[in-house]
Amino acid sequence: MAKAAGWCRQGRGGHALGGIALVTVIIGGVAPVMANAGTLDHAPYGKTQAAQPVDIYTLSNDHGMRVRFLSYGGVITEIDVPDRAGRADNVVLGQRGLLEYETLLGHFGAITGRFANRIGGAKFTLDGQTYHLIANNGPNTLHGGPNAFDHQIWTVAPVAAQNGVAASLSYVSKDGEQGFPGTLTTKVVYTLTDDNALRIDYSATTDKDTVVNFTNHSYFNLAGNGTGTVADQLLLINADRYTPTGPDQIPTGEIATVEGTPLDFRQLTTIGARLRNTFQQMVYAHGYDHNWVLNKGSGDGPTFAARAYDPHTGRVVDCLTTEPGMQVYTGNGLNGSIIGSAGTTYRQTDGFTLETQHFPDSPNKPNFPSTELKPGQEFHSTTIYRFSTDAALPPIPH
Repeated sequence: MAKAAGWCRQGRGGHALGGIALVTVIIGGVAPVMANAGTLDHAPYGKTQAAQPVDIYTLSNDHGMRVRFLSYGGVITEIDVPDRAGRADNVVLGQRGLLEYETLLGHFGAITGRFANRIGGAKFTLDGQTYHLIANNGPNTLHGGPNAFDHQIWTVAPVAAQNGVAASLSYVSKDGEQGFPGTLTTKVVYTLTDDNALRIDYSATTDKDTVVNFTNHSYFNLAGNGTGTVADQLLLINADRYTPTGPDQIPTGEIATVEGTPLDFRQLTTIGARLRNTFQQMVYAHGYDHNWVLNKGSGDGPTFAARAYDPHTGRVVDCLTTEPGMQVYTGNGLNGSIIGSAGTTYRQTDGFTLETQHFPDSPNKPNFPSTELKPGQEFHSTTIYRFSTDAALPPIPH
């Protein structure tokens, strides 16, 4: 039986590895709160430069895990997770406050859309018509443009969840916004489960043929926000192939093997082991900023995509998704100019992303999985980040 969720207002405020974990986010409902499995609280966070009020929301469970997010951009500001000794720390990077989320680059923790990742030349053709977008990454459009989903105020509501506590975020993007066709109605549900997983469910409908691609842009550091480099943390990616790019980081259309390249993470490998490799793809991206073509299981549900592990704290995150691809980014643009929410400056490799997605520039690459959405259709996508420690793990799924 689903548990009811509602509002509760508060002030601001060397181990063997295996196993997977799940996180689910669901939104809806409006009863005063207290779910048996956890709580959903909210409080004022501040106002935007345009004087729009922003709230911060907190999902908590009974096992020491907490997820905090903003109505601004759906930004996940904190994911507090216990280590092998039971000590909880925030494992995502963040900005110091609302002004920084509005004005500084990085997309920290945000919902990205309408189209996550890059669209080459800031344009695409659909139904014989060319749509011109706003270039914000050289000549290309990145993460939907300069005033995309990560800069919008989302409507947040509590919702019932089968195995935890959840909230939904809703936003209607008008026809022509950032150059994209169609009025797009989008809902994202964040669910914190009883077993320490964060599940993100995306859905969308349109009144006109359009393209969609959503992700969450959280930077993970399993040792804790502000602790420095993730170079010694280990990563496994369930992918035999990736999509090579040109020097502008737009895919060439080729799908290539990871075999014999620094992009081969089919076994747990430290992130920093090959970070300075002279492989041309690494030179183009200044590190890791690539789309892996995930090995997909049978069926339509989420399948295993990646595992990351910090041997110092014992924290593990497993990523499962319905998406065909995943962008891993090692924060190559972080150069010490941003003071983060932990009071330290952020530099390259202070975090890594697991951005589940369709492939970059898909509207211009007919051989890539389609990102088109038509009236009468409903887009659905699920990604799960399941947290655990190396104290007791089941095997890595195959």
